[in-house]
Amino acid sequence: MRITDLLKKDAIVLQASPSTKEEALQILIDLHAKVGNVSDKEEYKAGILAREELGTTAIGEGLAIPHAKNKAVTKPGLAAMTVPAGVDCDSMDGAPSNLFFMIAAPEQGGDVHLEVLSNLNVMLMDPAFRQRLLAAKNAEEFLGAINEKEIEKFGAKEQAVEQRKDVQERSGYRILAVTACPTGIAHTFMAAESLELKAKELGYALKAETNGSGGAKNVLTQEEIEQADGIIVAADKNVEMARFDGKPVLRVKVADGIHKPQELIEKIVNKEVPVYHHTGEVTNDGRGEKESFGRQLYKHLMNGVSHMLPFVIGGGILIALAFLLDDYSIDPKNFGSNTALAAFFKRIGDTAFGFMLPILAGYIAMSIADRPGLAVGFVGGSIAASGMTLSASSGVSAGFLGALLAGFVGGYLVLGLRKLCNYLPDSLEGIKPVLLYPLFGILLIGLIMCAINPAVAGINTGLTDALNAMGNGSKILLGCVVAGMMSIDMGGPFNKAAYVFGTAAIANGNYDIMAAVMIGGMIPPLVIALSTTFFKSRWSDKDRKSGIVNYIMGLCFISEGAIPYAAADPLRVIPSCIVGSAIAGGISMAMGCTLRAPHGGIFVFPVVGNVFGYILALVIGSLAGMFLLSFLKKPIATK
Repeated sequence: MRITDLLKKDAIVLQASPSTKEEALQILIDLHAKVGNVSDKEEYKAGILAREELGTTAIGEGLAIPHAKNKAVTKPGLAAMTVPAGVDCDSMDGAPSNLFFMIAAPEQGGDVHLEVLSNLNVMLMDPAFRQRLLAAKNAEEFLGAINEKEIEKFGAKEQAVEQRKDVQERSGYRILAVTACPTGIAHTFMAAESLELKAKELGYALKAETNGSGGAKNVLTQEEIEQADGIIVAADKNVEMARFDGKPVLRVKVADGIHKPQELIEKIVNKEVPVYHHTGEVTNDGRGEKESFGRQLYKHLMNGVSHMLPFVIGGGILIALAFLLDDYSIDPKNFGSNTALAAFFKRIGDTAFGFMLPILAGYIAMSIADRPGLAVGFVGGSIAASGMTLSASSGVSAGFLGALLAGFVGGYLVLGLRKLCNYLPDSLEGIKPVLLYPLFGILLIGLIMCAINPAVAGINTGLTDALNAMGNGSKILLGCVVAGMMSIDMGGPFNKAAYVFGTAAIANGNYDIMAAVMIGGMIPPLVIALSTTFFKSRWSDKDRKSGIVNYIMGLCFISEGAIPYAAADPLRVIPSCIVGSAIAGGISMAMGCTLRAPHGGIFVFPVVGNVFGYILALVIGSLAGMFLLSFLKKPIATK
């Protein structure tokens, strides 16, 4: 079987002009249906989109190879398209894609076609070949270029295999590699080809095993492993690692195998790779034999944030619905709970929000210390949220920052307890996780957090006093400060101090301060939403999808929607949000905007004084924060 057996003339479109990635994918899907490769376009499309969820198939340098192994595929096939102007497909290098090959692979049946498809991936690594395809004037010329290149590259395939075996017998392979991607159709073979070509160029013998969807090919032998200087594992899924015990192993993303082959090879040759010791643990992506402490902290933090996010989104939207359904005129101080229906939504939303900080702390601790850490972190987060102290049942909440501290302290506290318990008799092994760890862990985290919360109360008091003093000076400066504070910790001590100051000002008849406070709290989610919408290359697929929800969060004055992004990249996100909020707060003050309600977002705009000026301040502040954040963040290389 040849490539031209899979790619028919009617499945080729040249000089196309899709305006979006989705439109480009739809054109290719329609081509597959046109030539009878798929029986159900929607089913096949779902498979294509599911593969895109795992990571972009736009691998860079203008090339995109979307693919799916799907039950709707009736026969293996290809569809091709050239797009002279290019289209944004979230490419690994950030550049638009202009050459597309979509692969349709049957879910069941033989895998003869997979070798042919791997040949196509190898051929596409040649820039001159890609340019020839882009220059093709018609489908016949396009197919002719593929046919010539296939004969040139693989016409004497058996002879090439024999030559490789001869090289191996004479000198052995100095470097070995294993490549694997989630679906095992495109990136797997491209990474292998890139490594082999670069090794040949540098004068080294390299053999690459491909863990494709048709199974492992060109499998490394034990003898080859023993004789090799080192092994490169370029994989985004689990691969068999036990065989490499005691050998230098470099573990990276499959994308690095495609784009950084020389760097990887030189690390093996220069002996800059640690020796791998197999411990039997399960890894998710085959990367990083030994992670840095900073990377470990980041992973623990992300575990907490990912579990916290549903509580923020679900609870926040329900609270927003409460304001939408309520009647402000009944009791402005009780806005959000004046009617029975509004109060119902408000209570459910508040309940969900109440779990946010304990969940964050609990799952950070669990990431550090496994299951024994969950209860300790959860209790620590709850104490941080309640503001409990050693001498009182409640005080000032330690907020988001307190929950972070509780999670990390709780996790490492349990790790310490586990080490201490190693000295106990083996007969007590069964009661450690059910009695000793939770009992002493919860007690100790309680003591620690109760000791910390008074310090947070002192911070809040100091901030409030400083704001009161500032109110006697420049109103514009005060607006910048209180609005900016809403973005510092988004629900923590700084945020709460500014909010309490704003609500206290309402009681004293000063409504302009609350207007600046609320607009400052609306900005962070809007900054995130706008950046993920208009600067897509800065964000992962998951970030962009979650970013849409932040439009609702921001407009509803729910700053917490930005917390997951701030936690993941605080040095860029928090300063950008602070600047955007400060600008919006200053403009609000300068234009004399006022607000009589302490909450509500856009649902209380009818009671805002100078509402048009307020909307202008919101827009300018959001855009300023968006541009700053998008400038600070660099385009990412997605898988």
